Amino acid sequence: MSSGEIRDRRLGIVGAGRVGTTIARAAIAAGYEVLISGSGPAERIALIVEVLAPGARAASTEEVVHHADLIVLAVPMHRFRDLPHELFDGKILIDAMNYWEEIDGVDQELATAPGGTSVVVQEWFPSARVVKSLNHITYYKFDAGRRPHGAPGRIAIAAAGDDRAAVAAVMQLIDRLGFDAVDAGPLDTGLALEPNGSLFGVSYRADVLSDLLSPAWRKDQGQPAAG
Repeated sequence: MSSGEIRDRRLGIVGAGRVGTTIARAAIAAGYEVLISGSGPAERIALIVEVLAPGARAASTEEVVHHADLIVLAVPMHRFRDLPHELFDGKILIDAMNYWEEIDGVDQELATAPGGTSVVVQEWFPSARVVKSLNHITYYKFDAGRRPHGAPGRIAIAAAGDDRAAVAAVMQLIDRLGFDAVDAGPLDTGLALEPNGSLFGVSYRADVLSDLLSPAWRKDQGQPAAG
């Protein structure tokens, strides 16, 4: 399945917290049909979704997966292993999660993963097409920083993944959500986008973000860093 075959303007979001509902608002504004699930029955989050992401629909996680080929995973990081290995088979799965010890507890696998936490997520969902993205700017900037395509002052968001077609599809989503998309390279380059990573929490233009990511990508490719 290529990026051109993704069912257009459908987005699934697993996780109805602050990150998930913020992304849902941006997607609704961009004309997407959005289904969003929480940790329990859809009825439990229906009011939250109605208030925080008007236009989105609360659903079960199974409905979310059936609804869209492009899915955002935005649950607390310690919860992703509660989901079955095969749940996202064949789906493009945007890992928008961040590991926070204060929230997630001590998890040595996540804390010491040499290629970043998204590599661990990919191992847990082996048939998903995991892309690290939508995690490295604050929810406030995500809400306030959206701009039309080509507008000055656009914030850049990176996407890292080993499946190049999946990365291209996520970059298209990023652009539609109101941000400039930057290809960060392979999935383990996403380490720079995580908390304590060099690029986390800072807003950059696309050209600056691309330049900052280049050394990490070149190192991964066995090439000398620029400069």
